[in-house]
Amino acid sequence: MSHGNLIDWNKDLHQMESEVITTTHRLVETGLFDDEHLVRILDTHPRDALNVNTMGIDETDHSDWKEGDASKLNGEQLLQATKEGRLWLNIRNMLTHHREYADLINSIYDELESKVAGFQALERSANLLVSSPTAIVYYHLDIPVNMLWHLRGKKRAYVYPPYDERFVTQATIEDVICGESYEELAFDPQFDESAFIAELQPGQMVTWPQNTPHRVSNVEGLNVSLTTEHKTPKAIRRIKLFRANRFFRHQCGYQNLSTATEGVGYNMKMAAFSVVKAYRKLFKKKEGNYAYPVTFELDPMNPTKVREMSAK
Repeated sequence: MSHGNLIDWNKDLHQMESEVITTTHRLVETGLFDDEHLVRILDTHPRDALNVNTMGIDETDHSDWKEGDASKLNGEQLLQATKEGRLWLNIRNMLTHHREYADLINSIYDELESKVAGFQALERSANLLVSSPTAIVYYHLDIPVNMLWHLRGKKRAYVYPPYDERFVTQATIEDVICGESYEELAFDPQFDESAFIAELQPGQMVTWPQNTPHRVSNVEGLNVSLTTEHKTPKAIRRIKLFRANRFFRHQCGYQNLSTATEGVGYNMKMAAFSVVKAYRKLFKKKEGNYAYPVTFELDPMNPTKVREMSAK
């Protein structure tokens, strides 16, 4: 099933690649995000593609972000625990596991491609975020391009100036892209003086340029958002470039590396790094892949309480 006329959009490709953009949408009208549908998703979604997290209250300390196990709870219990507790559920790979939602997500991207000249959404993916009324997501960046489609509750997104070393350094982005560090970043509350703040109600969307640092605080009610991710041809080049830059920075000692994704310099850098990648593949040298350890579980007898797991 395809959907049409989901998005109010009047931005061009340059704006999408350089600015924070907010607009309105009609995804809520599909009826796919009420409690009944959420329970069905939670009951049928593979648990190895579902992150269950809790967090602290200090927005500057992302060490309080914890990964949990909710395998003993059914969908109804897990949804209720999220409504009453302090949880953040990341239901990953919606395109792979839920055909009806895959149709909706592809309709979003197809509509954007029809409305924005030159826009291509490659490597499309989407996660469904379900989180408690007081949940927060710490200051971080994402590797692909993100679009946050808000569906239920009230949420506040803080988006910081893109491509500005005051908020995240080029070297840090390289580390995240190469899997050498977490996506969470060191946060200074003074950063908020430069933030774009989006007050999101159901039917609103916000998106930002690739690798832009941001954080999110829930304001009211159970929050449900669809986060779609894609890569444009330029985004793919940027990822390849930052991988190459990290190699030249750490292995060759180069600094002040260009982030231009076109031109002779870019092509020469990619050619040189292709030799490195071939070497790594030959000798099975792989980039790091950071993952949070599972440190708590939810008990079906008391699902709103987080129970620490004993170390093995």
